[in-house]
Amino acid sequence: MSELAIKIRIADRDYPMRVDVQDEERLRLAGRLLGDKLREFREGYGIQDKQDLLAMVALATMADQLKVSKEKDGTDAALTERLARFDELLSGVVLAG
Repeated sequence: MSELAIKIRIADRDYPMRVDVQDEERLRLAGRLLGDKLREFREGYGIQDKQDLLAMVALATMADQLKVSKEKDGTDAALTERLARFDELLSGVVLAG
């Protein structure tokens, strides 16, 4: 794997990183989205302290991730249930040979 040396700017600080080429775009996008979220919290809630901003964005991000994970688990459970019912239906089918 080929690595790149990049810098990601978070809260007015540059963070040097070595990343695989295929991860560069994803990490740069994550950095931009994080910057957008920090700006949203600063403007929406009047938070100026960078540590407070980072903590609030981290909390909101984790809460969003947990929500998505829970929704995915529910979807997976529903799909598993449907597949089990489908399997039962197929088990009852006699194939003509």
